[in-house]
Amino acid sequence: MKKTRGLKKVRDMHVSRSKDIESLVDAMGDGGGFMARSLYDVASTYSAMCSRPGVTKFLSFPAAIVATGTRGILVDMVKAGMVDVIVTTCGTLDHDIARTLGDYYQGDFEMDDVRLRREGYHRLGNVIVPLEGYGPLIERRMQPLLSKLYARSKSVTTEELCREIGKDLGSEDSLLYWAQKKGVPVFVPGITDGAVGSQLWLFAEGHRDFRVDLLGDERRLSDITSEAKETGALVLGGGISKHHVIWWNLFRGGLDWACYVTTASEFDGSLSGAHLREAISWGKVKERAKQASLYAEVTTVLPLIAAYAFSRQKRS
Repeated sequence: MKKTRGLKKVRDMHVSRSKDIESLVDAMGDGGGFMARSLYDVASTYSAMCSRPGVTKFLSFPAAIVATGTRGILVDMVKAGMVDVIVTTCGTLDHDIARTLGDYYQGDFEMDDVRLRREGYHRLGNVIVPLEGYGPLIERRMQPLLSKLYARSKSVTTEELCREIGKDLGSEDSLLYWAQKKGVPVFVPGITDGAVGSQLWLFAEGHRDFRVDLLGDERRLSDITSEAKETGALVLGGGISKHHVIWWNLFRGGLDWACYVTTASEFDGSLSGAHLREAISWGKVKERAKQASLYAEVTTVLPLIAAYAFSRQKRS
């Protein structure tokens, strides 16, 4: 008979025995197969990261999830102090402005895109975005705000821009509003890649001395990472948001905590698919970092991860 000493048994999960989300996710740690156990690993690691004093907590994500109800989960995480720094893409600003001032609608992946276009809608996966409630609305909001900022200074960082947009929106539905209210800096390294970025370009066409100070953002990120006692990151998806977080942590010897949720494969060499263990080889994650990865679609699993961390936070 083979030795089983030190091996953990697979235990059945029972919804009937789970009192709440925390106990259900805990059960995934004992009996979850495949990605269920990975969900527990990410949830428990992120919860421990949030509970540990002195950890500067980074959150990175692509903009598309802000077009969904997942924006509310991100807001709750910021309000609860589970995030210290956000790195994201320009579309986060776009969707936060558009959804704060108007509505998006439920659709499906199989809708007729030609018909949607003719009727004045964009499709983002299974989310329907009114054309008039996106580009034109963002232009009407951003141009007066940029004029106000320009009167104060000819240069603005993306951190300052996100803070001012949050103040201008002034809505408790807005992610940028809560970020500025809670003192959570938001950085957008790819600021020109979106509707707000187009408005920056348009404004600069009429104000040739106007500048977006990206290096000012980099100095701030350098200060944040170098002054942190420990750093941790919840990385949702990949791309520039992911890379900017792990890149700046390289200069302090790597992240101490790292949680990654992705649907991308590593076999095409993409950054989005790169495992955390690959980041160790670059010095972006420490060799002894507490880390966990999960292959899953973010809007499906983030509510469970966040709810688990909330529940643990309330009990501590």
